[in-house]
Amino acid sequence: MSSLLPRLLVMLGCAALALWRPAGAAEFTPAQRQAIESIVRDYLTNNPEVLLGALQAAKAKLDRDADAKTAALIADHRPQIYDDPQTPVGGNPHGNVSLVEFFDYRCPYCKQTQPALEKLLARDPRLRLVYKELPILGRVSVTAAHAALAAERQGKYEAFHRAMMAARGNITDATVLQVARSVGLDLDRLERDMAAPEIDKAIASNIKLADALDINGTPAFVIGDRMIPGAVDLAGLQQLVGDPGKK
Repeated sequence: MSSLLPRLLVMLGCAALALWRPAGAAEFTPAQRQAIESIVRDYLTNNPEVLLGALQAAKAKLDRDADAKTAALIADHRPQIYDDPQTPVGGNPHGNVSLVEFFDYRCPYCKQTQPALEKLLARDPRLRLVYKELPILGRVSVTAAHAALAAERQGKYEAFHRAMMAARGNITDATVLQVARSVGLDLDRLERDMAAPEIDKAIASNIKLADALDINGTPAFVIGDRMIPGAVDLAGLQQLVGDPGKK
């Protein structure tokens, strides 16, 4: 990439010079173009800070544009993100800081982040954690998400959630049932509730919301008007929820 960027800027320099050419003037000859490219290349070689500054400015603009787009998407879907009555909530349900997590029980990065989230919840009584089931890693992920939402009907969503996040190795249907049994769920009722159309609808709604927000993987976090993709450590999470003005 480092060899490509100077060539791109040479092309931009030629384009800029072409704009200065009087209307109706002839195109640059090959010799003139070669001379212009040589001048621009020599200038960039002797003044590399110009290239660095241009790259930094371009990246800053791309970041600002991306942040503005994300903020607009979050604003457009704010009720579904933060206040969907079908979405389980942990921590302080009436807290003044809401952190939303999109996750999959088979996602190793979600499992990696879970201990930090638990520590954060224990330390921060203001925190309201919104759990968005996003089963994108296969059929067993879908089964686990159905079981989690069915567990909420028995008042054991967070117990099941923590146990599933702690489960290691290959997650199977048997793993899901074993975890459900370990947290004291009524398995007969659980299997009936897993088939409820409302649970299908809730998961489909989460998938549609993730698509609208341009979330392409798990975990992904939303707080205020910001989105943070990927695993986040405890220090990063504390910085997020500690920012003033967050919902």
